[in-house]
Amino acid sequence: MLGRTCGWWMALNGAVASAQTFVVDAASVPGGPLANGGFTENVELLDVDADGDVDAAWANGGDFGNEQNLLWINRGGAQGGPIGVFEDQTALRFPALLDDTRDLEFVDFDLDGDLDLFASNTSGIANNTNRYLVNMGGAQGGSAGFFQDQTASRWVGIAVNNAQTHSSVSAGSALVNGGFIDWSCDSTLGDLDNDGDPDLIEASYGSLVSGRVPTRVFLNDGAGFFEEFNPSGYQLAGTTLPNGAPALWCEGLQQQQTTDTSGVEADITNESISVDLGDIDGDFDLDFVLGDRAQLPRMIRNRHTELGGSLSFRDASWAVFQGPDWAPSTGSYEQDLGDLDADGDLDVFGTNWANVCDKLLFNDGTGQYSLEVLVANSCVRHNEPDLIDFDNDGWLDAFTASRTASEALYRNLGPSGGFVMDDVSLTTLPAYVAQALGSDAADVDLDGDYDLLLANDFGDENVLLRNTHQAPDAHAPRIPLVEQVADRSAGPLAKVVRAHVYDNASWYVTAFNLTTLEYSLNGAPFVALPMRFSGAQVFRGELPADTPGTLDYRVRSIDEHGNVGVSATKSFVIAPCNGDPTVYCTAKTHSNGCVPRIGWSGTPSASAGSGFTIHSADTLDNKAGLLFYGTFGPKHQAYQGGYLCVQPPTVRTALQNSGASGSAPCAGLFSFDFNAWIATGNDARLVAGATVWAQFWSRDPQSSFQTNRSDALQFHICP
Repeated sequence: MLGRTCGWWMALNGAVASAQTFVVDAASVPGGPLANGGFTENVELLDVDADGDVDAAWANGGDFGNEQNLLWINRGGAQGGPIGVFEDQTALRFPALLDDTRDLEFVDFDLDGDLDLFASNTSGIANNTNRYLVNMGGAQGGSAGFFQDQTASRWVGIAVNNAQTHSSVSAGSALVNGGFIDWSCDSTLGDLDNDGDPDLIEASYGSLVSGRVPTRVFLNDGAGFFEEFNPSGYQLAGTTLPNGAPALWCEGLQQQQTTDTSGVEADITNESISVDLGDIDGDFDLDFVLGDRAQLPRMIRNRHTELGGSLSFRDASWAVFQGPDWAPSTGSYEQDLGDLDADGDLDVFGTNWANVCDKLLFNDGTGQYSLEVLVANSCVRHNEPDLIDFDNDGWLDAFTASRTASEALYRNLGPSGGFVMDDVSLTTLPAYVAQALGSDAADVDLDGDYDLLLANDFGDENVLLRNTHQAPDAHAPRIPLVEQVADRSAGPLAKVVRAHVYDNASWYVTAFNLTTLEYSLNGAPFVALPMRFSGAQVFRGELPADTPGTLDYRVRSIDEHGNVGVSATKSFVIAPCNGDPTVYCTAKTHSNGCVPRIGWSGTPSASAGSGFTIHSADTLDNKAGLLFYGTFGPKHQAYQGGYLCVQPPTVRTALQNSGASGSAPCAGLFSFDFNAWIATGNDARLVAGATVWAQFWSRDPQSSFQTNRSDALQFHICP
C-alpha cells in the first residue's frame, strides 16, 4: 500500500457544499497528535460504558511502529454532556500499552454483560501477540468502560501439544507474557460451535506479507478463556505451515491456492487482510471468508450442523465462487457481507476483488455466488468497505475507505434499479483528503441516521463525518429464517433456536437489536426470552422443553430506532419424558478384539424405583467391572489406550462380574438398574431434571491392556 503526502486539515477551514449529506465535524472530536492522530488502522464504534450512546476505540500502530490505542467516550448518556461529541479518555480507561494494532473487535467474550476488546496486533516491527482487554464492569465488579489487559491468562495452552491440548504454535513462537508471535491485520469472534459463547478466528497475513502463516481458530470455554481448536494435532516447527501438512482446524492437507472442494485439501495460509463471518448457506452455522491481499479469497464452510454437532470446516472456495472473474490481483484487501438485495441471504461487497475494481457478488440462496457485478467508477485502490443505509431508504449502501484514493459512497438503487451501486461521492461526501484505512458507521448523535468515523494513517487526524440527511429510519428488521425444532420428549435440556435477523444497517449495529425468542405452550400467552448475538446475521436463543404439549415460537427484533420485526410462527411437539439417553465417546477394543457397547432399556425416573437398566455388551467374559457416573459433564480424555468419558468427580457403583464363563470370548455382559440406585437415596444429586453421564469399566488380563472401558451414555432423570 502506498501513502499520500497531503492531509485533510484544509477541508476544516473550507466551505462545504450545503447539498452534501456528510460534513466534517472537527468540533466534536478531540484534537492534537496524542488524542487524535498517529498511524491509525481502524476504528470500532460501540457503547463501552453502557450509557446508551456510541463510543469509539482506535487501533494504532500499523506498519510504522508501536503506538497507544485510543478510546474516545461519547459525552452524552452518563457523561451528562452533548450527545455525539467525543472526549479522549484513553489515559483514564485504557491500559498503557504500546503495540502495533491493526484492528479492534468489541465483543462480550466473558459473557458478563459488557463489551470487552480483542486487539489484532502485528509483529512487523517487534514481536507482538493479539491481546484481550477486559471491560471491568459486569462480573469484574468495577466500572463499565474501563479496561484491563488480561492477555496472559486468557490464552490457554499456547505451544502445549499433548494428549489433552493440541496447540499448533511452536515453542519458539510463544511469548513469555502470554500469547504468540503473529501478523494479524484482522480477527473476528462469533459462536462457531453453537454453545452460546463467542469463539475466535485469528487471521494472519504472514511475516513480511508472505503468507504461509496459518489462520487459527480458538474456542471459548464460556468464561472468556480461549484454547486452540486443532483436531489435527499438528504442531508447527516455526511460524509457517508447509504444504502437505494437516490444515490444523480445516479438513484435509494444506495446499496453497488449492482448487479442491472435497475436503482433501485446504488453503489456510493466506495474506489475510480481513476475515468476515456469515451464515452463507442458511444452515445457521457461521461460515467465514478470508480476504487475501495477493491471491484468491477463501470461503470456509462450517459443517457443524451438517455433521450433527461436530465442529468441522471445509475450504469451499471454488464451489462457492462460481463467476468468471472472482480472482483479484495484488491488493484485494477486504470485503463486507450484507443482504444487498433484501432476499434473505448474505451478499459480498469486495474492494478490489476484480483487479483494482470493487465487485458485488450476489448469493443465490444456497450459499453460491454465480452473479457478479462490477461497481462502476470503483477501479482505484479501496481499503475497507462498510455497508450503511446513509439515506434510510431501506437498502444497504456502501462506503469505502481508501489510503491512496478518495473515499467513495455508493448508493444502492434498490429493486427498481437492479440493486446497482451508483457512485454518489461527489454529491454526498465533503471535499477533503484523508489517508483512511478503515471506517465504522453508527448513529453517534442519536438523530436517526448513520454517521461515519474514519481511521486515517500517516499522522492524519481521524475524522467524524456527520450525516445531515436526518431522514428517520422507518424500516423494521427482517427475520426470514428461523430454525425448526424437531419434536422431542420432555426434559430439562433447553432446545436451541437460531434465527437470521437483517436490517438496513451494518451487522455490528444490528447485533445490538433487542432480539427475543417468544414461546407459547398449549395456547397460553407468549413469553419472551432473550436471544444472544452469535455473529453476522445469526441470533441464538433457548426454549424450555420440560412440559409435554405443543410449543409455538417466534422471534421478535427491535432496532435502535424502535422499528419492530416479527418472524413467522413455528411449532413442535413435546412428548412425555423418556430421559433422552444418548451414546457418546469412544469405547476401547479389548484384548480379544471386541468393542464393548453401552446400551439401555426403560426410562430413567426419580420416582419409579426400578426399570432403567444400563448395560454393556460384547465385554470379556467372567471379568470384574462396574458402572461409574458423574453429573458434571462429559469428557473425552485419552487413557490407557481408551478414553475417560465422564467429567470428575465420579461415583463408582458396586463391583460385579460379567459372567458367561466358558462361552464365546466376547459374551460378557454388565448390567445396572439405575432407577433402583436412585431409589436408595445414596446420591442426593440424582433428582428429576438432573443430567447424568455414565461409563462401564472392567478388568483386562493382558498386561498391555490392563483395563477396558465402554463408550458412554448421557441421560437426564424424569420425574
